[in-house]
Amino acid sequence: MPLYAELAAKPDVKYIAGGATQNSIRVAQWMLQEPNMTAYIGCIGSDKFGAALTDACKQDGVLAKYMVDASAPTGTCAVTILDKERSLTTNLSAANNYKVSHLQQAENLAVLEGAKVVYSAGFFITVSPESMEVASQAMLKSGGAYCMNLSAPFIVQVPPFRAVLEKLLPACDYLFGNETEAQAYAEAVGWDTTDVEFIAIRLSLVPMAGNKPNRKVVITQGAEPTIVAIKGKVTKYPVNQLSKEQLVDTNGAGDAFVGGFLAALIKGKDVAASCKAGSYAASIVIQHSGCTYPAKPDYTI
Repeated sequence: MPLYAELAAKPDVKYIAGGATQNSIRVAQWMLQEPNMTAYIGCIGSDKFGAALTDACKQDGVLAKYMVDASAPTGTCAVTILDKERSLTTNLSAANNYKVSHLQQAENLAVLEGAKVVYSAGFFITVSPESMEVASQAMLKSGGAYCMNLSAPFIVQVPPFRAVLEKLLPACDYLFGNETEAQAYAEAVGWDTTDVEFIAIRLSLVPMAGNKPNRKVVITQGAEPTIVAIKGKVTKYPVNQLSKEQLVDTNGAGDAFVGGFLAALIKGKDVAASCKAGSYAASIVIQHSGCTYPAKPDYTI
């Protein structure tokens, strides 16, 4: 890809471990500060970038259970920043090759079934919806929380992808997204509204599977309050405010919010405390390049 070669030739290029779900899990682990409280399952290539991701997880205390596909390079994403706003160019490669058979291996299934919380980004719908089905059903059986993210407008705009999302929704305890993604969903299903609170309410009222409690729909709005809909009722939670001078890079802010939220959830905290933890994590990450952070958080869950 010409852009990658051009960026790699620049003297100030930075290489940072990433990937939407992996960002969230690494941030959750950072917030928890207890080794192997989190695990990540995905697909990498047998190359230097795969080794970099493995090392990043090890250093962060994340238990990484990668499927390695030697036939494809590790997925990469070129991030260019102008006026502190990001533009992404992604080459999924090996990340697009994950197979449910890897998840069904005994050691990986044990990690899944032993989890209190499982999180899947909506992006994974394009890769292995079968794996998301296995994960959601495992949480349905164990009573753990299954969490998903809308991730991007195209996930809800493309009918086959939206169909997978809607199939998984009854087993979903926590649904994350931002206002743009929520509005894209409403448009795609013909709700004829851009009211984010109304959309969150309707998503929260989709019937749950089995004996699961009510779904929590969590919609972030950048610097505006986070919207949470539960049982048809909306509550707004403030986010940490930063000056323009403090902002470095918004890349990874949404992933970081989810990571902080999940860390609090793992600790048994309520939605208010989880939103507060998510806001803190996001506020730290946007003061750094990419989804990076200091050695330890100045925050106790």
